[in-house]
Amino acid sequence: MSPEERRRMIVQSVLPLMVEHGAGVTTSQIARAAGIGEGTVFRVFKDKDELFATCFAEALKPDQVLDAIAVIDLEQPLDDRLVEAADALSAHLQRMGALMAVMHGSGKRPEHRHGLGDGRDRRRESMTAMREAMAELFEPEKDRLRLPATQLAALFLSLLFSGRMRFDANGDEPTTMELVDVFLNGAVGAA
Repeated sequence: MSPEERRRMIVQSVLPLMVEHGAGVTTSQIARAAGIGEGTVFRVFKDKDELFATCFAEALKPDQVLDAIAVIDLEQPLDDRLVEAADALSAHLQRMGALMAVMHGSGKRPEHRHGLGDGRDRRRESMTAMREAMAELFEPEKDRLRLPATQLAALFLSLLFSGRMRFDANGDEPTTMELVDVFLNGAVGAA
C-alpha cells in the first residue's frame, strides 16, 4: 500500500472513532480500527494532532455529497430531485456537525494546524461546489425558472441549512418534502 493510500485508509477508519470519542480516542483504538500496528500510525502521521487535523479536513470535504448529487436522475420531477439532494446534504451536515461538536467539546480545533490552510477557505470552496452541483438539478427546467439556476441553488441551500436548525420536541421540524414544497410553491396555498 502506498503511503497516500495508507493515510487515506487510516483517516477513513478514524473518522467514526472521532465522532464517538472525540480527541480522547487512543492510538490503540485507531490501530485496531485501521487494522494496523500502533507504530504505523506514527510512521504515517507525525502525531495525533496531525491525524486529527487531516481527519477534520477530510470531513469538511463535500466529495461524498457531490457524488450523491451527481447521480440524481435529471429525468425525475424537480421536487424529487431536490428531496434526494436535500437528504444527501442533510446527512453530510449531520456527519460534519457531529465531528465538530465532539472535537470542539474536547478543546481541539485541528483545522488550523499542520498547514491545512484556512478553514474558511475550505468551507467557501465546499459551498461553491455544492451550489454548482445543486444548480445542475435545476437545468432541465431552465426555461421555466424565475431566477438563474445558481441563484436558486444558493436560495435552496440557505433554506435547507436554516430549516435544519434544532426544533423543539413538539415535532415542529419540517420534513424534507415540506421544505422542498415551500421552496417550490411558497407558503401560501392556491386560493
